[in-house]
Amino acid sequence: MLTESVGLELDLTESFLERGHFEGRDLILVDRVPVGIHLDSGEGMVWFPTLRGIVAWQPERSWAAVDHGAIPFLMNGADCMGAGIHLADLSLEAGDMVWVRDQEHGKPLAIGQALVSGSEMVSMTKGKAIQTLHWVGDELWGLET
Repeated sequence: MLTESVGLELDLTESFLERGHFEGRDLILVDRVPVGIHLDSGEGMVWFPTLRGIVAWQPERSWAAVDHGAIPFLMNGADCMGAGIHLADLSLEAGDMVWVRDQEHGKPLAIGQALVSGSEMVSMTKGKAIQTLHWVGDELWGLET
């Protein structure tokens, strides 16, 4: 489920869990914070952490790191171009959900769906590598519960 997608083991036994709905998507809320989102992977629905979930849990898998030049575009909801990706989880496959971080500080910037594998991302010089679905500053990021 949610923890398997990014290789985390979470103990939520002491947390207040809720399920919500926002802009046509199901959410998991922990202590009233949206930390998981149900997304269509093209091969079925999958749970993946929201950016708030990424910030809280700091997963070690399913990521791509971008250079400084890509950040302004991602903050406006643009898809992530391969030329801006310099590092990535090499286990990523096309169709996987992925979180995008800045390569200098490791801060999460966006969540999307990989259009190519992790190894392809880091070698691309043009074209889209990740379709952006959620980013810092979008309505889900600003959701107050």
